[in-house]
Amino acid sequence: MIGERTIDGFTAVTLSAPEQRVEASFVPGAGMVGCSLLHRGEELLGQRGGLASYVAKRSTMGIPLLHPWANRVGARRFEVAGREVDVDEAEPPAAEDPNGLPIHGFMSAAPDWRVSSRDATGEGGTFAAEFDFAADGGLMRAFPFPHGLTIEASLAGPALTIATTVRASGDAAVPISFGYHPYFRLPGVDRADWKIGIPVRERLLLDDRMLPTGEREAIEVQGGPLGSRTFDDAYVAPTGSEPFTVEGGGRRIAVAFDSGFPYAQVYAPADDDVIALEPMTAPTNALVAGGHDLTVLQPGDSYRASFSVTVG
Repeated sequence: MIGERTIDGFTAVTLSAPEQRVEASFVPGAGMVGCSLLHRGEELLGQRGGLASYVAKRSTMGIPLLHPWANRVGARRFEVAGREVDVDEAEPPAAEDPNGLPIHGFMSAAPDWRVSSRDATGEGGTFAAEFDFAADGGLMRAFPFPHGLTIEASLAGPALTIATTVRASGDAAVPISFGYHPYFRLPGVDRADWKIGIPVRERLLLDDRMLPTGEREAIEVQGGPLGSRTFDDAYVAPTGSEPFTVEGGGRRIAVAFDSGFPYAQVYAPADDDVIALEPMTAPTNALVAGGHDLTVLQPGDSYRASFSVTVG
């Protein structure tokens, strides 16, 4: 089923699977952010400051797209794929992390997404929205790579799939470094009792600015209760579709990187009852560091990546 509802004054498109009691909501007029994921009437996404704050202050919440880079970049001006990026030319400007580094790209709450298709089914449905990056002068001045974006959200029973396609629409190659920052919570369950599964085998070492050093180490993250543990770590994503999981109180959230996301970030701060299981198309700072970890899309080509969230 596909419908609409109003959240903080914004129109949200909803996908519903009544038999599974799952409903997902996205706001095309606010960056196509996934602002709600209800299961049995309870919210599973970290709302943090809420949708209104996301729009006004670009403080992340729900499931936001991070584009044209995920997490942070280590320079404000740099060359990539034969063109110069000047972060300070962006309108609106990029947010900054505590070290003053540009973070989360330029697409937070971008208003010009256009719904391009809707297709309802008995156990959910699919809808898609498009954004023409090349037509936005305030973005192109900072990141001069003409391209288009499509986000397709599909609900099939308990499984929500988000697929993103980047199309190189001009005469320039386009570097691919986007990702998502989905915040999850288990309502009614103490954070310490959340049981996590982080099926990674390799961690990217980070410097004191949270940028990859280029070194990696083998690792096994102990499953079981989150307890007092915190995370802000970068990993090579698991092979296949082995999911990241968080469960408790008779509920399990499984996040699978279905295709196109070879890297991951896990974020679980001490001061907020959320855990972010983040799919990434490239490591943090790949636009600046370059190398084989950065995919460069040739003119006329497309890059598609998808991940899924299954509630059980």
